[in-house]
Amino acid sequence: MGRTLHKLSALTVKAAATPGYYGDGGGLYLQVARGGTKSWVFRYKRNGRARELGLGALLTTPLAAARKKAEEMRLTLGAGLEPVATRDAARAAAASRMTFADCATAYIAAHKDGWSNPKHADQWTATLDTYANPVFGKADVSAVDTAMIVRALKPIWTEKTETASRLRGRIERVLAWATTADYRKGDNPARWRGHLDTLLPKPSKVKTVTHHPALPYAEIGAFMVKLAAEKGTAAHALRLAILTATRTNEVIGATWSEFDLKAKVWTIPAERMKAGKEHRVPLSAAALKIVKSSAPPAANPGAYIFPGAKKGQPLSNMAMLAVLKRMNRGDLTVHGFRSTFRDWSAEATAYPRELAEKALAHTIRSEAEAAYQRGDLLTKRAEMMQAWAKYCAKAPRS
Repeated sequence: MGRTLHKLSALTVKAAATPGYYGDGGGLYLQVARGGTKSWVFRYKRNGRARELGLGALLTTPLAAARKKAEEMRLTLGAGLEPVATRDAARAAAASRMTFADCATAYIAAHKDGWSNPKHADQWTATLDTYANPVFGKADVSAVDTAMIVRALKPIWTEKTETASRLRGRIERVLAWATTADYRKGDNPARWRGHLDTLLPKPSKVKTVTHHPALPYAEIGAFMVKLAAEKGTAAHALRLAILTATRTNEVIGATWSEFDLKAKVWTIPAERMKAGKEHRVPLSAAALKIVKSSAPPAANPGAYIFPGAKKGQPLSNMAMLAVLKRMNRGDLTVHGFRSTFRDWSAEATAYPRELAEKALAHTIRSEAEAAYQRGDLLTKRAEMMQAWAKYCAKAPRS
């Protein structure tokens, strides 16, 4: 190894064209390959054996950077260590580390196929990219701590409580994945009970509950008269949504294969339901008439009942809202008609509460009650939905 350093100049490095090695001193060489490619190598002897270690291409490693790398190699040798082994160990250590953002990407990729709604992956990514990654996304996942998480959550905890609560849960799941994958150790700093609940107020104490604007049930008859005058696929879809007390996505995603017109039952598969459970909807005479108003394509039972403007695509989830705006009822939402139905069943009928809850496909929170309600009460619900349809068709008083 020569004693003189910095023999090469930037001009010499640029002009070198003949294949071979050009020494800069101290073990650093510019290597010119036969094809003209230039790279840096560090040459040294260990136990009488000549060794060579690549330091990068000239294109990405300028002369000054190469000299710095060579200096690190000389210090490694001076410490009695083997440069090649040290480099390989450093690469292995780097490969075993993951940033929080890396882990979040890996978690989403591992779970997205199991999520019922394809949009969930985008929602996860957007939430973490917006609020978590700017604070600790680039940090090694093993270094993420309580202070970092609180710093991400606190600015939105009182103003965007629902978003903040979801963000906390998503961070907790990503960190749990990282622990299981052996990228971090110890307790999960994003856990709520017995940890973050001592630093942040309970979401229910700061959350402002906003309900979907709903039409008073006494006005549904007059509304349905006006809706009947509206033309188009979206208006028919809205009428079915109201008569069946179903959600927007359940209606626009409905296909002909889900309907048994003879049995007067619409079976929504589990993957399209919010609770992830199959839901049978009894069809009243009025609801059945809407479904039958468009004859099903014989060759394609998988076709949508309410097709959108694009071929093979369902109606837009904004289409029914557009109908409401056209009717000058932008103060209402499609989801709000479920509340209209629920209020009607509770205040204007003698039907038991659990029957309406079944009709709305709500999950029964009480384990004891759920144990007694294993069936879906289809026959009783059919009677109730027929009564609801009759009420909706009731002519409004002048």
